[in-house]
Amino acid sequence: MNTYLLIGGLITIAYICQILLGLKQIKHFNQVYACLRKQGKVAIGRRPGKIKSGTIAMFAIDANGDILDAKIMQGVTVLAKFKDKGIYIGENINNLTEANKKVQKENKLTQQAIIDARKLYHAVANKTYHEPTALSPFTMVRAQLSGIFKKS
Repeated sequence: MNTYLLIGGLITIAYICQILLGLKQIKHFNQVYACLRKQGKVAIGRRPGKIKSGTIAMFAIDANGDILDAKIMQGVTVLAKFKDKGIYIGENINNLTEANKKVQKENKLTQQAIIDARKLYHAVANKTYHEPTALSPFTMVRAQLSGIFKKS
């Protein structure tokens, strides 16, 4: 019985640590966003990770579309932090495509986040962006199971 209490206690402590570190990461994100927002509009691109590392790219953009500041966060854990990406300062957001030499030097996940930032920036500027509604894991499982039973 004591072994179960010990395992339960360790799981509870790990869960609480995960929550606290997650809150710290959200606070860090908000601080970086606020700093970039003071400089101009902010383009945010994301490449969420489930098994691989997740990546977020944020660019402070002026009225002409030129990048004033760039930050990228990539990692698997809540310990990931934003890092400066000065190579993009002065670049126009319209030039951040798959063919751009600077973008090509990044890893695949970072490339996807950068291109997503450009795409979302244009969607918001053209007023065509709509936030997709996220499905709960239970809804996704139910949809997959109903698809399996309909095929039979």
